[in-house]
Amino acid sequence: MNQPSTHVSQTETPQGRWEHFPHQADMGVRGIGPTKESAFEQAALALTGVITKPESVSPLEAVSITCNAPDDELLLVDWLNELIYEMAARRMVFGRFTVQIQDHHLQGTAWGEPVDVARHQPAVEVKGATYTALCVKEEPPGCWTAQCVVDV
Repeated sequence: MNQPSTHVSQTETPQGRWEHFPHQADMGVRGIGPTKESAFEQAALALTGVITKPESVSPLEAVSITCNAPDDELLLVDWLNELIYEMAARRMVFGRFTVQIQDHHLQGTAWGEPVDVARHQPAVEVKGATYTALCVKEEPPGCWTAQCVVDV
């Protein structure tokens, strides 16, 4: 198995960027963007980046995801855990995401394809998003960060 990446992504767009940060035996995922929604989308790409290169995933099938939580931090954990569940249940990997958030209600879509072990070369299995290093914040204005540690 390949080791999970611990570097900042090479793909930075106007929608933001994603990165990993090491945490003992687990991995931190961080999304950064101009809006809360884009930070959540980038955090989802970071989640995929723990498993495979997001750019290797073809957006062949759309999966709708809905989450509700009492605050933004718990909403991030719910979002990532729903993605982890859908990837496991459908034996898919996702590489493109859209998110809409209103009053701690998230409506998202993940696009992906069935896992192709030879092409995707999955590095690890992500078991779940945790509350460790959990943070959703806007600082400075117009720069949102959404992060937590995932159990691998």
